[in-house]
Amino acid sequence: MNGVVTTPAMTAARPAADRTTVGEQLSLPLFRALAGTLAGHPYLKVVVDRTENTWHLLDTAVHPFHVDYLATRILGMRPAELDARLDAVNASVYTDPERRFLLGVLSLHTDHGTGGAERPFLVLETTEADTMSGPLLEEFYASVRHRLDARLPLLLKPANHGQEHELAVISDVRVPRIHSHQLFGSRTRTPLNPGEAVGRLRHFRTAGEYAAAAAALGWSDIVAMPRLPDDVPRVAGFINTTPTTPLSHTNVLASGWGIPNAIVRDLDHLIAADGLDGAWVRYEVRDDDITLVRLAQPPTLTAPAWQRQPVRVRPPRLTDLPALPLHRLRRTDQDCYGTKAANLGELHHVLGDHLVDLTAFHGRPRPPRTDLYAHLTARLGVAPTTRGAELRAAASAFTRATVEAPDGVALPFALQHRFLASSPTVRAGIDELRAALEGDAADAVDRRCRTLQDLVRHAPIPDGLARRITGALPAGPDGAGRLVVRSSSNAEDLPGFSAAGVYDSVTDVRGTAQLLDAVRRVWASLFSPRSVRLRHQAGIPLDDAYMGVIIQRYQAADLGGVLVTCNPTRRADFRNVCLNCAPGSPETVVAGTALPLQYLYNTVEGGGRTVALGSCGSDLPAGTRQRLGRLALAGRLLQSHFSDQDVDRPLDIEWLMTDQGAFHLVQIRPYAR
Repeated sequence: MNGVVTTPAMTAARPAADRTTVGEQLSLPLFRALAGTLAGHPYLKVVVDRTENTWHLLDTAVHPFHVDYLATRILGMRPAELDARLDAVNASVYTDPERRFLLGVLSLHTDHGTGGAERPFLVLETTEADTMSGPLLEEFYASVRHRLDARLPLLLKPANHGQEHELAVISDVRVPRIHSHQLFGSRTRTPLNPGEAVGRLRHFRTAGEYAAAAAALGWSDIVAMPRLPDDVPRVAGFINTTPTTPLSHTNVLASGWGIPNAIVRDLDHLIAADGLDGAWVRYEVRDDDITLVRLAQPPTLTAPAWQRQPVRVRPPRLTDLPALPLHRLRRTDQDCYGTKAANLGELHHVLGDHLVDLTAFHGRPRPPRTDLYAHLTARLGVAPTTRGAELRAAASAFTRATVEAPDGVALPFALQHRFLASSPTVRAGIDELRAALEGDAADAVDRRCRTLQDLVRHAPIPDGLARRITGALPAGPDGAGRLVVRSSSNAEDLPGFSAAGVYDSVTDVRGTAQLLDAVRRVWASLFSPRSVRLRHQAGIPLDDAYMGVIIQRYQAADLGGVLVTCNPTRRADFRNVCLNCAPGSPETVVAGTALPLQYLYNTVEGGGRTVALGSCGSDLPAGTRQRLGRLALAGRLLQSHFSDQDVDRPLDIEWLMTDQGAFHLVQIRPYAR
């Protein structure tokens, strides 16, 4: 059967009837000749016309979206008419069960056969918003399979959990398939955080090699190793040589610092081929490509922008304030209780106030759409015409029914200030550290930091101050069971200064003695060599940084993780949010000690897909994945309130799910981008 192919040589000025009819089946050389590149893989956009029994291969440079081609080249619509009817056209091709057109993408991949020879294969998938039934998916696969060179293997990749469910009853002999996590796990290069850097490549094959050289690393270095440690200093770029998650502490740091980060599993090969280790390179990470190019000669570098533009911290309020329940705090309290505690207090307010507007993200124009309210009503299950106060009430009700704010108490900066002032030895240690920072000798600073930390950890807490801490818990620490003691500084979650993983939290605290020790440990983390060094580099004065403390009852979790209300590897994507999780505490995910399950959830058209299984080996049950989709939408709604004036500013949310299926949000903060 003849196919209809639109070649890349076409331009928008050529008439729609000017097509190349290809009598033979699509071969690998022809595919390569027509293909563009996405995420390092050659690909073609495909349209199957069920009425005409033809297919079209699109020139992506001219038609970046399927519907553009359909409307202007096949249906004869003018661009302005398409813009006015875009949602209706999308519905006709992505959700209509009687649709005329089947839309997808063919991408080229390789695996290795016996003897190590590379074998090409093609993958066919739809957009993640496509609701194709099982029979339509089978028809789509068969139609494309018939038009390909029979020697080219073709696999169908379900684009979302709904398609996985539809395919479950169809034989994988009739429709061979591959899942996202299988492709993700085999990718040689994966972007994690976009950016560009010029620097000296420092490659470490083991943690021991890194530890031996860590003290000499500078801001112009690009650090490459299997898994970057959480205490990596501020450098020009990161390269991971083994898989990791875009929501690990190190990638949150990369995002906050605005530096490139990627997985490059063939780095050893590149280094051997081009002699890159220790060389000056240009390193660029984009949504669809990763480049690492050796420079002919060392560049002339000036100080980085972050050294020339100090981070500003609101002056801490050190007045004698009481320990307060989290629900009594607001975001304006961050200068006396810390950012983390203030944001959790604000969360309590949002979940308790039905008048808070959680629809602003969906209300922003997304040209050619004036807003996304119609999509939001579908996600919330209300009438399509719902708007204004009624829509805001529905969004608030959905969020309250989906997530909970944690209980706990917050200790103000004033308590740490009184503790530090109570010990002449500690005060002397702070003076010595301040002098060392003025001298800017790294060895002296680190030595003074370690000494000061030890002093803070072991200095006695005055009796009156100790009673203020233990009295903050209504039943007292001895009757409270297992407690979690978390840091809450004013020097974190700031523009240009994330501080993810920099300060300590203690998750197994029982009784009065352990509580007081944990509070001192959290206070002491303000003076760790790494935290002091990072703040000093960012221009935050030692005397401006203070530490509040959050005390909470330990909450057992069946599942825990991190949600960011964006797609970290594709920042222009306003539909999807990224969710990582693992059994138990979210600390497993943020610390990167185990590879988590990774999901993307579409908060506009709906649906989700599994990106990676991580260390789990198997996916979560369908019911749990559906609940995670509700969590993703709740996170997107909360973004409307916490993003301040920029509703596109994403959030970073740590959460846990109890054995009853309830979601507790344990941290909420801006996600730098």
